[in-house]
Amino acid sequence: MEENKKRKAGRYPKNNKCTHCVMVRFDDVEWARFLTLYEQSGVYAKAVFVKSRVFSEPFRVVKVDKTMIEFYEKLSSFHAQFRGVAVNYNQVVKELRSHFSEKKAMALLYRLEGLTRQMIEQGQKIVALAKEAKERW
Repeated sequence: MEENKKRKAGRYPKNNKCTHCVMVRFDDVEWARFLTLYEQSGVYAKAVFVKSRVFSEPFRVVKVDKTMIEFYEKLSSFHAQFRGVAVNYNQVVKELRSHFSEKKAMALLYRLEGLTRQMIEQGQKIVALAKEAKERW
């Protein structure tokens, strides 16, 4: 280790160098199968995948459903917008009360109440869709 500290340039040498190399050849069918297993494993390098298979380390398969991810992202963004509307709702009610006559404010609040009911129905649909997606997934 003393030698490592005195170096002025370059990488520090590894403590446990991998110096032994093994070469394997596959035909087209085997190569396709190998690549499929490698992609399913989610490992970052083919060498790491081969080592884990040779030494019988647990093999994990990560399956990603892209439609579910897209659905989740859209649902999350919609839910964020939904929360933003709730914040704006309180501000609108305060402004109505302070800038309009009571009669005009009540008429506008009545319309706002109807739209709020529609929004609540949409929120319930969102929750139902999320539960359905969770059950399927």
